[in-house]
Amino acid sequence: MKNKYFIVLLTLLFSTTLLFGCGKSSEQSKQASVNAESKKELVVGMSLDFVPFETTDANGKPTGVGVDMAYDLGKALGREVRIENIARSGLIPALQTKKIDMIISSMTITEERLKSIDFSKPYAKGWMCLLINKNSPVEKVEDLNVKGRKIAIHNGTIAYNYAQKNLPNAEMLLFEDVKTCILEVIQGKADAMIYDQITVYDTWKANEAATKVNLTPIDSKMNWGVGIRKEDKELTEKVNAFIDEYKKNGGFDKLADKYLSDKKKTFEELGIPFFFD
Repeated sequence: MKNKYFIVLLTLLFSTTLLFGCGKSSEQSKQASVNAESKKELVVGMSLDFVPFETTDANGKPTGVGVDMAYDLGKALGREVRIENIARSGLIPALQTKKIDMIISSMTITEERLKSIDFSKPYAKGWMCLLINKNSPVEKVEDLNVKGRKIAIHNGTIAYNYAQKNLPNAEMLLFEDVKTCILEVIQGKADAMIYDQITVYDTWKANEAATKVNLTPIDSKMNWGVGIRKEDKELTEKVNAFIDEYKKNGGFDKLADKYLSDKKKTFEELGIPFFFD
């Protein structure tokens, strides 16, 4: 009888050991998975042709508002950041095929894009306006909706969607970078270009002999967000939390002071709301 009780006791002890051992192993495995995820490289896609938000310096190194924001986000997530320079029209396909983990590229949140990907909460606001060739009769956006008028459009941008919907009579000249769009307007090959107010204003000031502007906002306010795959809900939550904390701690104010101080003053003088207001 004693032997029987002894065997039962050993069995219970063995089972308990296995139970706690498995629990510990499971917890260790879970922690290892969390650690591995935190060390995983964060690949951020952006189109490095939008000064001063996403661009390159004299050495070809990524720089700008979006670039600094991406690195700060990586620090908050405990992940090393690698930036991939991708043409704007290729950013969403790159995200969908998992070549990148997210998009930070001054990308406007639209209903059309929301069919394909998710976005974080807005982190900035922007508006479109017109850069116009000096010799063109165009004065306002409605003047473009005439047969024979030519609009230089940066492919894959909100300007493309706007022109398609609202300017069916104009001829769209599509290009993969904003610099070519600007050159088309300066050279008179296009009547105008639809783009953000900072780019338009800076280009006009640098080329007043060849261009004119209408800085009145076109269409509605545009909200910029971080593009994330629909299935990456946890990452979206983390990015939203980062944006809230970044705003609270003055992160966007610091970026504005670093890259946009003169623009902010100009916006105030023109009575135009600023990107991070």
